[in-house]
Amino acid sequence: MSKPILRTKLCDMLGIEYPILSAGMGPSLVGEKTGAPVELVTAVSNAGGLGVLGASGFTVSELRDAIREIKKQTDKPFGVDLLLPGQIVSQGDAEIEGPAEVPLSEVLKTLPQAHYDWIQKIKEEMNLPDIDTMVRLDSTTMQPHAAVRTCIEEKVPLFCSGLGNPGFMVPDAHAAGIKVLGICGNTKNARRIAESGADVVVAQGHEGGGHTGRIGSIALWPQAVDAAAPTPVLAAGGIGDGRGVAAALAAGCEGVWVGTRFLATVEGGALDVQKQAIVNATDEDTRRTYLYTGKTSRATYNRFHDLWEMAGLDPLPFPTQVMFASGMVEMFMKADKDEFMGPFAGQVSGMIEEIQPAAEVLAEMVAETVDILGRKLPARVTVGA
Repeated sequence: MSKPILRTKLCDMLGIEYPILSAGMGPSLVGEKTGAPVELVTAVSNAGGLGVLGASGFTVSELRDAIREIKKQTDKPFGVDLLLPGQIVSQGDAEIEGPAEVPLSEVLKTLPQAHYDWIQKIKEEMNLPDIDTMVRLDSTTMQPHAAVRTCIEEKVPLFCSGLGNPGFMVPDAHAAGIKVLGICGNTKNARRIAESGADVVVAQGHEGGGHTGRIGSIALWPQAVDAAAPTPVLAAGGIGDGRGVAAALAAGCEGVWVGTRFLATVEGGALDVQKQAIVNATDEDTRRTYLYTGKTSRATYNRFHDLWEMAGLDPLPFPTQVMFASGMVEMFMKADKDEFMGPFAGQVSGMIEEIQPAAEVLAEMVAETVDILGRKLPARVTVGA
């Protein structure tokens, strides 16, 4: 049986068979190194899409090792996703004096008193265990310039900025033959990323998991296409099958950036309890909150959301809020309080019913898109001048 054909100009730009990229998902605070590990990257790339490594949970040296491991497992194009917070990028990489890692329990003592006292109050009331996690000061997020240099030195085919504008590194990336992708949640930033010289813009709608904006996908996608033109736009937020891919292509996008559906795969980096939470979720079982990072992000609903709302505390700036939430999540995890844990995930969770291999997910997505565009839609819709 012949393979289905689904191509756009993005395929020619990136050297891939299908215009489907797996999102470069970072870790859900503690418990896993990344949501998009080497195994997911290579599975998607080898199946004809483009897998993207979620590298925000790595140190710079671990990033280099992961890139080299991907190259051992596939000769197909792939990407690396880093977080580039504007304030950290502008300040430059922090100089590390002393140990490169410190106990999270000690970091939490530097939080505003009200936040620290609240953690201690909940810990005592719920009889939660002590926090053992160590915080790396040489993470890719805290050392963005070193991380970017590593990607350029390793000649990563596609560099992806999951947070922040990658414009500052575009000239060096292009000089090394690397394509650059930036993610946005509104037309203002779609235009800004395109004007910065990025090769691809991802427009992620309100429905998406992880860091996400205020504009719904169907409203955002065509407006972002217009704002970024002629730079190609990928659609994200609410895409879990071929119907979503077909809708994105109809809106003028050149491909899709898929997160939650690939997180809930055999190769996805989420913990088993987190994957099951996605499978169990309905379309209404996610929440958009400042709780986890200090920036708006969407995650599977759990009772930690209720605790946070009752606390009446203001979110702390990124990445300080990440430390606050990570301490709480570690204690919940060690105490087996699954009802207080949930992964970053989008509203598309409601259509995910099983954990499948990533290659199978991609193949089904392609086949359904081809069937919709080539057979079902022409059979249902009559057009003419």
